[in-house]
Amino acid sequence: MDEVFKALADPTRRKLLDRMYEKSGQTLGQLCEHLDMTRQAVTKHLSILEDANLVAIVRRGREKLHYLNPVPIHDIGQRWINKFESHRLDALTQLKHALEKSDE
Repeated sequence: MDEVFKALADPTRRKLLDRMYEKSGQTLGQLCEHLDMTRQAVTKHLSILEDANLVAIVRRGREKLHYLNPVPIHDIGQRWINKFESHRLDALTQLKHALEKSDE
């Protein structure tokens, strides 16, 4: 999970993930179009995302297509975010039920 946090810490890598979310299966050239950096720099960022299992690669002929893998992000949500939110949601549900009872 450390690799996922490391990968997500960089704004350029988050932008690449956003681009893959918007359109799956992009080539390196397509991902580079809206970034002000060299292909080599983008390749390094993609390598870090691959190592963190945030990007899946599919080869189609000579092309490499890059797809977002949302599973590691979901795992972070489950482990680090949702467990803190469940208490708040439970409290809101109890409050809703209490208010509905008082209206009756």
